[in-house]
Amino acid sequence: MGREFVGKTVRSISLLVLALASMVASGQAQAKPNHLGGQASPYLKRAVSQPVDWYPWSGEAFKRAIELDRPILLDVGAVWCPWCSLMDRDTYTNFATAEYINHHFVPIKVDFDAAPDLVAQLQRAQAILNLPAGLPLTSFITPDGKLYFGGGYFPAEHKADKPSFREAAEEALKRYADKNKIAEESFQLEVVQAR
Repeated sequence: MGREFVGKTVRSISLLVLALASMVASGQAQAKPNHLGGQASPYLKRAVSQPVDWYPWSGEAFKRAIELDRPILLDVGAVWCPWCSLMDRDTYTNFATAEYINHHFVPIKVDFDAAPDLVAQLQRAQAILNLPAGLPLTSFITPDGKLYFGGGYFPAEHKADKPSFREAAEEALKRYADKNKIAEESFQLEVVQAR
């Protein structure tokens, strides 16, 4: 009976240690806030706790993309958009996906309702490039502001004829590597200059 008690106690302590380690690890993943703190937009406020290292549309974000030579992942959405909420929940709160995004892109998040001029420019660019232009609007942009790839809602997992977010992101990286094609098939956006 003594050994049985000791065995149960050791298992209980082991489970407790694993649970605490898991809590610490998830806390560390969220400990570093992204760059959306202090934003007035409800859509951006909702994303402050996401593990994606979001920037608002700013010169700082474009400067960072230039420094790292990474494309920009631009997410445009709204609090009233159910597909935007779904993509936030299933894609941008997934730690593995967030790590992938943070490693390969400079992510920018824009509120559809707070930036009508920018949204109109993005929708026009996506339409000219024959890309979906609804909400959410998922665009991939070079550090100097050329929109070269994008879409609308990308599910977390591949569904029927709809590529997953990861598949779309991998395609964006592949296209980003082909600078000649970007020069031919892109749309130059008016970007915010770094200060």
